[in-house]
This record gives sequence, structure tokens and C-alpha cells, in this order.
Amino acid sequence: MEPSEQQQTGPGSGSQEVNPVYLQQLRELDIPEEAAKQALLHTRNVSAEEAAMYYFNKLENEEEGDDDLMFKMVFVVNMDLAMGVGKLAAQVGHAAVGLYQALQEKNSWREMAWKWDHGGAKKVVVQGTNMAHLLELQALAMSLSLPTYLVQDAGRTQVEAGSRTVLAIVGEEEMVNNVTGSLKLL
Repeated sequence: MEPSEQQQTGPGSGSQEVNPVYLQQLRELDIPEEAAKQALLHTRNVSAEEAAMYYFNKLENEEEGDDDLMFKMVFVVNMDLAMGVGKLAAQVGHAAVGLYQALQEKNSWREMAWKWDHGGAKKVVVQGTNMAHLLELQALAMSLSLPTYLVQDAGRTQVEAGSRTVLAIVGEEEMVNNVTGSLKLL
């Protein structure tokens, strides 16, 4: 059976098989068999390397005691722009997809995305003043090592090309609140 045929439909699917070659490679790294299997399930049998990174990141995070942390994604809308409800909804959608794609670029961010998703995938939409405000919030978030994504509109419908419409930020709830906690809900 090809490894792609053994991919999991979701983390924790205990009835699914793990790739035996990857499992052996993880065992050679002295990862306990059950933990290796769980790591392969959580990473959907992509590779032994992905599973090992997941295992060691999880182990490190458990040692830091952050299992109780809650994560959230916040969307800061540029209220200076005259966007209709549909346009605004589409821009928030662009921000969500863009940020989630960005989260796949780093192992630590993938782990954060997994924790956010499995912790209820909390999302909040708040009001930003204008483009300068969004840029200021993005700089603050980045200084706190929080992943961000800023939507820049193509200008085909309601706003000028290059307009910054929505800033998306994700991270541990308390850290995100340091950036957006004082903003009003949309």
C-alpha cells in the first residue's frame, strides 16, 4: 500500500494504520511506540520527520506546561473603508485563509494552528480605525512573535487597489489580547 493511501482523515483516528517505515524511523529515534503512532496520526503520515517534529514540539510544550492555554484568531477590520457587508465578509475570509496558509510555513506555527483548531477555533472580529492603525497593530503583534496576515485588496469592486482591509492575528489568547483587547467588536 502506498503511504498516501494510508493518510489519516483526522488526528486521533485510532483505527487507521500508520506507515510502518515511518514508525520504525521514529522508534530508531527512541520515541516510544505509542507516542510515535500518535505523532504519525496527528501529522497524517506525511513523513517520519514531520511526526518527529510534532512529537518533540509537543514534548517541549508539555514541559512548559502550556496545555491549558487557549488560542484565538482576531480579525481587525479597517473601518475607514466604505465596505458593504458582503465585501467585509469576503475580506475577513481572505484574512482567515491567508493566515491559516501562513501558519503552515513553520513547525511551531503548525502546532499553534493545531492547538487553535482543536481548542474550538475561536474567532473574533473587531474594529480598526484605519490603515495606519492596522499597520501599527501588525507591528506590535509581530514584535510579540504572533503570526499575522494583512489583506491588500485588488481594487476590483468597492475599495481602491492596494487598500489594507483586514488584519488577521492568531496566538495564545492573552498575547493576542495585548494587541487587540481594547478594540470594539464589529
